[in-house]
Amino acid sequence: MREVAVSEITKAVKELCISANYYLGQDVLKRLEYCLETETSSAGRETLQKIIENAEIAGSEKMPLCQDTGFAVVFVDLGQDAHVTGGDLNDAIHEGVRQGYEHGFLRKSIVRDPIRRTNTNDNTPAVIHTEIVPGHRIKLTVASKGGGSENMSEVSMMAPAAGVEGVKKFVVDRVCRSGANPCPPVIVGVGIGGTFEKCAEIAKRALLRPVGSRHPDPFYQKLEEELLESINELGIGPQGFGGRCTALDVLIEVHPCHIASLPVAVNMQCHSARHKSVIL
Repeated sequence: MREVAVSEITKAVKELCISANYYLGQDVLKRLEYCLETETSSAGRETLQKIIENAEIAGSEKMPLCQDTGFAVVFVDLGQDAHVTGGDLNDAIHEGVRQGYEHGFLRKSIVRDPIRRTNTNDNTPAVIHTEIVPGHRIKLTVASKGGGSENMSEVSMMAPAAGVEGVKKFVVDRVCRSGANPCPPVIVGVGIGGTFEKCAEIAKRALLRPVGSRHPDPFYQKLEEELLESINELGIGPQGFGGRCTALDVLIEVHPCHIASLPVAVNMQCHSARHKSVIL
């Protein structure tokens, strides 16, 4: 049994909140640069240049990529042979978020009650997804999820008869109806299977995969590529100004489901794809 103090978890979450909001991943930057080379729209190319320049300034000046520094979504892969000591794991994560958003000068966007709308003033509580895994390590991933892209996400409880064509239509239509709202070029996380809540969770987890990676199953690999092509044919383009680069990637995760249902979720991610991980 390996012991991990809650103070280590708090410190790690604090640092992840800041670095996720300051530094855009190299996988995303590479795809943005590729899109800049291939974009046919002059307005689209100019927009992509500004997006890349914005990322460079944010990293060099140590400031947020976007004014919407998001809801802190924390994924915890908790090794079953790790023992968290000195306090509560969830409290330690919330405290890390509080410190990260305060010390990183990140906007506090969370309201305590969804109807009465009083700001918590420290961006807590986080949304925490914990999974027990083999081993004695703890992997922490912080994803700062902005409101604009999250608002364009959707779950559909399809009939199994809808099949793969129904899934394709739902995903492409969701992006089409979103237009410029999620700040394209977007990354599209797709969850297929499970239950109502499970398909939404795995759609969000899909967004943690590197841009350009492909599903290990050739069937879903092909589906990712087909959806990416169809979405980029919509003509929405960077920030909705028209062009080929509406999506940087489509990433699919799947889960077994009931014989009577075909749950599908789309979780949209703006071009500021902010997530960082650490293993303790």
